[in-house]
Amino acid sequence: MAAAGVPSVDAEICREHLGTLLTEEIAALRDLEDLLTREYEVLGAKNVAAIERTALVRQQMVGDLARTEEQRRSLCTMHGYSADWVGLESLMRWCDPQGTLLSRLRECARRATQCRDLNDKNGILVAARLKHVEGLLTALTGGANQPVTYGPKGAAPKPNRSHEWGAA
Repeated sequence: MAAAGVPSVDAEICREHLGTLLTEEIAALRDLEDLLTREYEVLGAKNVAAIERTALVRQQMVGDLARTEEQRRSLCTMHGYSADWVGLESLMRWCDPQGTLLSRLRECARRATQCRDLNDKNGILVAARLKHVEGLLTALTGGANQPVTYGPKGAAPKPNRSHEWGAA
């Protein structure tokens, strides 16, 4: 048993593992921030191939972050704490009573917020582009700008195409 105020070997190993996870998460969030910034530029340039490549990389990065989050949750539950923020705080009080990991946790939170904000910014641009394309399609098809609904059999109504586009 550890002396009062001295963490046990288990606590030290846990702190090291958690520290590694937080460091990995910071690096992954930094990379995601960079990607989301580039994604905004790519979206503005309307380069479809680059947009698709960026989306695939983003999906992989988000998956990597989810795995890191799952490892952190597992670390909490393995030591008897809940797999949420309350459990993480309790785990940190146990394995890192000096608070040496707190700055890394705060940086993770700051970077995650930045990523969310960048993603929201990109989403606004995508939504604006979609609205513009919908407007163009409406002008081309002559359809009213009405929301698409489904009929009683689950199919969307077919647009009225009774007008001529030109004569041959």
